[in-house]
Amino acid sequence: MLAENPGPFTYLGTGTYLIGHSEVAVVDPGPLDDAHVERVIAALEPGERITHIVVTHTHSDHSPASLPLQKRTGAITYGYGPQRVVPDLAAMADDAIVFGDPEADGNPLDDLPLKNDGTPQAMPGLGADQSFEPDVVLRGGDVVEGDGWTLDSVYTPGHASNHLCYGLREESTLFSGDHVMGWSTTVVSPPDGDLGEYLDSLEKLFEREQDRRYLPTHGPPIEEPHALVRSFLTHRNERSEQLLDALDAGPATIAELVPRVYALTSKKLWRGAAGSMYAQLLYLRDAGEVEVEVKALGRHSTWVRRRS
Repeated sequence: MLAENPGPFTYLGTGTYLIGHSEVAVVDPGPLDDAHVERVIAALEPGERITHIVVTHTHSDHSPASLPLQKRTGAITYGYGPQRVVPDLAAMADDAIVFGDPEADGNPLDDLPLKNDGTPQAMPGLGADQSFEPDVVLRGGDVVEGDGWTLDSVYTPGHASNHLCYGLREESTLFSGDHVMGWSTTVVSPPDGDLGEYLDSLEKLFEREQDRRYLPTHGPPIEEPHALVRSFLTHRNERSEQLLDALDAGPATIAELVPRVYALTSKKLWRGAAGSMYAQLLYLRDAGEVEVEVKALGRHSTWVRRRS
C-alpha cells in the first residue's frame, strides 16, 4: 500500500506491506494519514485481522500511523524503540546549508516542503516520531511470528540508530526499510545517522545469503540484492575518494564541497547530500584522513585533508 507522501526523500511515497492471510502483520504503517490507515484496513480479505504492527525505524514517514492503526485493530506494535539522538529540526533548519543565491530561480530550496512559517524543512523525512513506543521491544536476532509467517529482526543502524530490517523466512525476502532502497542511496545524516554503522550494517546484509529479494519502504522490489549492496559499499568508498580528492585543492566547507562532489546529482537533493557528506567527513576524521581547520566542529566547519 503506497502512502500519498511523495517527495525528494520519499520517492513515490512510503510503502506499507501486509504479510499473512489470517493473522496479518503490517510493516511500516507510514505517516500520520487517516486516509492511508483506511486503505490499509480496507485491503484485508474477509476473515483477516491485523495482529502485528512492525516498524523498521521511527522517522516520521514510517511509524506515526502505528497509533491510529492500533486503535482501530488492537494490534501489538513491534520495533527497536527510540532513536539514540532525536535531531532538532528547528535548529537544523536555522543551521541549514544553502547553496548559491537563495533568491535565484532553480535554487534547490524551491521544491522542498515548507514549515508553517514558510521556511524550508531542514531534512524532509528524517523527523523523529517521538510518540512511538513499541509494545514489544526488538533487538537483532529476535523473532516475530504469526499464522504461517516468521520475521527475523536484523539490527541495521546507520540511516537511523534504531533501524531494523526484517527477514521473512518463508519467502527468503528481507524488508529493508530505508537501509537499502532500489531508487536511491540512503541518506546518512548526523547526529543520529552514522556512516561507520551504516557500512557495517551493509556488510551484515551482504553476509545474509538467505535473502533472495529485498522489499524496501521506498521504491521497487530489489531482485538482485547482494549485487546492489556490494555496489552501495563500492559507491560509498568512491565518494570518500572523491571527497579526499576535492580536499586536495585546499581547505573547504561542506557548502563548497557538495557542488564539486555531487555535480551530477539533482540540486534538489543537495541538502540531503550535505547531511551525508557531514557523516562521511566524520567517518574520515575517525579514520585519521581529514580534520577540521579549527577546533569548532559542525556542518559549517572548514575541513582539510590530513597528511601523514
